Amino acid sequence: MKLSITVFPLWGMRMGCLMWLLLAGVSPRLCAQEKPVDSLKLTELGEVILISAKQHLNHQKQHKPLATLDEFLESSRSIQMVKRGAYAWEPSMNDMASERLAITIDGMQIFGACTDKMDPITSYVDVSNLAEAQIESGQQGAVFGNTIGGGINLKLDKSNFKSTGWNASVESALESNNFTRILGGELNYSDDKFYINTDAIYRKADNYKAGGGREVEFSQFEKYNFSVNSGYALREDRSISATLIFDEARDVGYPALTMDVSLARAIIGSFSFQQDSLFGSFKDWETKVYYNHIKHVMDDTKRPEVPIHMDMPGWSETTGFYTQAKLNKESHHLFFKLDGFYNKSYAEMTMYPNNSNESLMFMLTWPDVRTKDLGFYAEEFITFDKASLKLSTRLAYHSNTVADEFGLNSLKIFYPNMEKTKTRFLKSFSAQYHKGLNDFHVNAGVSYGERAASVSEGYGFYLFNSFDNHDYIGDPNLDTESSAEANISLSYKKSAFEITAEANYFHVSNYIIGVLDSSLSTMSIGAEGVKIYTNLDYAQLFNASVSGNYRISPALKLSGSLSYHRGIDDDGENLPLISPFSYRSALNFYKNQYSASLSVKGAGEQTNFNSTYGETKTAAYATLSASFGKRFFIQENDLFLKAGVENIFDTYYSTYTDWSNIPRMGRNIYINISYTIH
Repeated sequence: MKLSITVFPLWGMRMGCLMWLLLAGVSPRLCAQEKPVDSLKLTELGEVILISAKQHLNHQKQHKPLATLDEFLESSRSIQMVKRGAYAWEPSMNDMASERLAITIDGMQIFGACTDKMDPITSYVDVSNLAEAQIESGQQGAVFGNTIGGGINLKLDKSNFKSTGWNASVESALESNNFTRILGGELNYSDDKFYINTDAIYRKADNYKAGGGREVEFSQFEKYNFSVNSGYALREDRSISATLIFDEARDVGYPALTMDVSLARAIIGSFSFQQDSLFGSFKDWETKVYYNHIKHVMDDTKRPEVPIHMDMPGWSETTGFYTQAKLNKESHHLFFKLDGFYNKSYAEMTMYPNNSNESLMFMLTWPDVRTKDLGFYAEEFITFDKASLKLSTRLAYHSNTVADEFGLNSLKIFYPNMEKTKTRFLKSFSAQYHKGLNDFHVNAGVSYGERAASVSEGYGFYLFNSFDNHDYIGDPNLDTESSAEANISLSYKKSAFEITAEANYFHVSNYIIGVLDSSLSTMSIGAEGVKIYTNLDYAQLFNASVSGNYRISPALKLSGSLSYHRGIDDDGENLPLISPFSYRSALNFYKNQYSASLSVKGAGEQTNFNSTYGETKTAAYATLSASFGKRFFIQENDLFLKAGVENIFDTYYSTYTDWSNIPRMGRNIYINISYTIH
């Protein structure tokens, strides 16, 4: 949980912070701590989901080792996933979707190429090449980019000059419900001068069945992912590294939408330089340059009774960099980062009438929008007696330019006086305080952040939204959206028991959302109206949760969480896609290389829905799952087996994040096999 409203520059924060601490009753002993403290642990904020397939001991502690990345992220206490099918779910944090989040892969900015958000950034990597997902709520996520709701960084798995020599592994899995077939392999080498990690994985699934055995048509998918990353030590404290990821999905069905995807392809590459010491007290200097290209093609040729066939390809191309370093001085731990990117987003639609005498209809749905962003981020951890303070700021120059004249003239139908280029200066400030009181830990903070409108919100041209059955048009003159946030959490920790209660509140000014314009005619067949992205005066979001775990014995651990969410606009109306009361609990066992788990998750009835945005009430539900695993040693090699059952009672249900209330998967039996050669 986090919070922030610091309205002074970082280097003018010292006196303001001193006053803040005095008012809080904290002794201003800013240099009392003699030992350096790990800055990642000072405020006990954020969340890290360990994913790495290369650290095979982790497999025993994971419910489903070769689950999709979507399933891993959904296990987070902070993230919900919006689902349009069985593949490529869209992350949401603090009940805010991807346009309000900063999502990066190993620090690289990447933007999807689909106007219908069928290809979130998380769909272009796989659990097989990731080490962890770093999750930061609110302005704590500004280290990853401009954000309102938070940030997610998907950190790639690398050997990092460990002297492990050669190792290889083969992994495979089978799932019963949609006959998912997974096959992957790794070949790695590492010593103190050089490392190379290679990874490949293939996934293919048929249509899945909801509870009761009902087939959900157009829910199939096929995906390949290949990655290689390598590093070379130039000398003891200096190294270079490079990464290449190729990801391709084909024949991806989206049962909640009117179209499927015939191709989603990403090529992601980077080159970086690392140096342990820079000059003076600066250390851990890293500079990275990167490039990624995404192509996405929507397809309706496999759908029955299509009134008009449409081709809807999109492209996104991003070039970027960042350079960052740390500075430690007694009780002050500073981090600086300069980053920038240049993105080109282009999408088009061609309609092919059934009558050959009629002309084709062509439009640019994203009119070749060029986005430039240059940002500077700085943070400081100040440690005192059993307490710490984190101050951070992000300042960014952000510019959008419509490069295509045809697309520009199309938008000028609605906005005749619009400028070709829109420039903004974005600001973020945050203060987060942590205090340890024996077995209790208190975190509290305030923050302020801004974000620019997304490409769709600013420049989208007749984008059909199947959730509320309306066409959407962007507004290039939208005001900058801003958020004031407050958060607090209280934790109690003992050796065998831990419980945390936390809450945050966001007051989002100039909240961007689609509003009906009854004067406009629809473009899409069957659309009920046209909405234009508009700034509301404000919106309010509140999130609260309680989570805890209890170690019953050295081998047995019980964990659970409860959460409550609320979101309303400036008229007191419900915002869309806000979670109802939800809960989850798990009992985990691990001993002598055996592992087992029994888990339940569910939610109450969604009563705070809004039919204006296409929502309908979702019923309460609960599902039960179980798994069992065993690790075997064969000479120096590892064999790991794990099997489980999800949704044991074959419950038929859908959640508030299931687009158009498509049902979730029914009973699913899976088995995972992993063999590692050292």
